[in-house]
Amino acid sequence: MSKSVYEMVTERIINQLEQGVIPWEKPYTGVRSGAYNRISKKSYSLLNQMLLKHDGEYATFKQWTDLGGHVRKGEKSEIVVFWKIQPIEEEQEDGTKEVKQIPLLRYYNVFHISQIDDVEPLPKEELNEIKPIEKAEQILNDYWTRENITVELVAGNDAFYSPSRDLIHLPLLEQFKNANEYYSTAFHESVHSTMKEKRCNRVEDRKGKLVSFGSNEYSKEELVAEIGSANIMNIIGIETAKSFRNSSAYIQNWLSVLRNDVRFIVSASSKAEKAVDYILGNR
Repeated sequence: MSKSVYEMVTERIINQLEQGVIPWEKPYTGVRSGAYNRISKKSYSLLNQMLLKHDGEYATFKQWTDLGGHVRKGEKSEIVVFWKIQPIEEEQEDGTKEVKQIPLLRYYNVFHISQIDDVEPLPKEELNEIKPIEKAEQILNDYWTRENITVELVAGNDAFYSPSRDLIHLPLLEQFKNANEYYSTAFHESVHSTMKEKRCNRVEDRKGKLVSFGSNEYSKEELVAEIGSANIMNIIGIETAKSFRNSSAYIQNWLSVLRNDVRFIVSASSKAEKAVDYILGNR
């Protein structure tokens, strides 16, 4: 039996996690950043950035052929996933028929430019000079103020979000090894805060607290928060190799979740993107 798209996506992520690779840790600064399509010159979605092995140019076999390129013999393709809206006709209780638009996950095969002969890479673009730390402060302060979130900056060892109090608790900036790690942590907890019903409406338990550490629900929410934080860091151009807290406990939790729920990585990516849009005010 052939694998579903969800199974192929999940298998790819699990393989990278087992090798100690955090696929959403890569920095994607610049206009043509991360992995992008050679023809449209647009970067792929966050989920596809996690799936693809390389940064740089990708295209389908036909697209490379149309450019005069040749895929070298023996090279293996990678997959890029996308949503396709499929109209489904359903009969109602009264005998009438209603057409519903159902999103279905589909994929197509792509090859990286390193697998292609007779096509030269696109010339590098000049990156804009930006001040990532100031931008990070602006994003956090704008979001916290807009949502009236209580923020505690305290000399200590704890960083957390309390749903019941709608409060973000962070150590002082001066406690971190570098500013990037501080902002990564602040964005992580800010993504958690979008779980509230009045924001992105992810699951809270009955007591208004995050579920217990080590559970699948905890792992899922942590995964959403880490992907969301990494995405914001990349959007504003803060490049860091270690801002993502890749502890063995986190990785083992994620592996457990992904093995038991082949659809979750797609769902987590979507939830993370919604959270990022909410924080950035792109609603």
